[in-house]
Amino acid sequence: MTTRGVVHKDMPMAGRFKSYFLRGLAVLLPTTLTIGIFVWGYTFIQENISIHINRGLVWVTMYFQHLDWDNLEARETWSDFFVDGWGSIAGFLIALIVVCILGAILASVVGKTLWRMIERFIMNTPFLKRVYPYVKQITDFFLSEEEQKSLFRRVVAVEYPRKGIWSVGFVTGTGLDKVVAAVKKEFVTVLIPTSPTPFTGFVITVQRKQTIDLDMTIEEALRFIVSGGVITPGGRQMMPIEQTPDTQNKEQ
Repeated sequence: MTTRGVVHKDMPMAGRFKSYFLRGLAVLLPTTLTIGIFVWGYTFIQENISIHINRGLVWVTMYFQHLDWDNLEARETWSDFFVDGWGSIAGFLIALIVVCILGAILASVVGKTLWRMIERFIMNTPFLKRVYPYVKQITDFFLSEEEQKSLFRRVVAVEYPRKGIWSVGFVTGTGLDKVVAAVKKEFVTVLIPTSPTPFTGFVITVQRKQTIDLDMTIEEALRFIVSGGVITPGGRQMMPIEQTPDTQNKEQ
């Protein structure tokens, strides 16, 4: 048996193998998944965006070298370099630079005005207006810190769904006006997200004094919810299971 991660020498060989395997898997899996996500992102950009930029670089290179596009030998040479060779990284870097420039433009007053006109056109287009708002809401939630701050003001703990059970929630408002006026107390609206998908949850209105402000950021709270409570602020913490006298007698 094992105690706090220590493998006893009297453990059977199969038990040792299982313990070592799980320990190695716990170390390698996060790193492997992280690398895999970055590789997938790089491959996706290369196959869907960079390849078109690299083909354009082939045309630009041949143009400045005063080479005819019908020159198959020259075109294949530069295609082997920009599309299939080491030069393909150029398209990836150009795509990143273009995205950064686009973000800088959209951050300006002129860019925001132009983008509002484009969004207005999309919202008036059939079919697109039924999909675009929901996709935008999800992408803004994950990629925009301002959107997270506007949706979720702070992280709190509230007794839900009954007394004695504390749930993590996000304060999204100050409660319903009619309820506040009728009860004459300070209320807050709290979204209790579900685990492991925080896109859905329950919206409750409780008195402000019945909530506890948590020293957690929105990102930390989301990681806590998605991981099912395994990832807590400050790192991964696993609570040891305390043995009761009944369980100790059963083991003996």
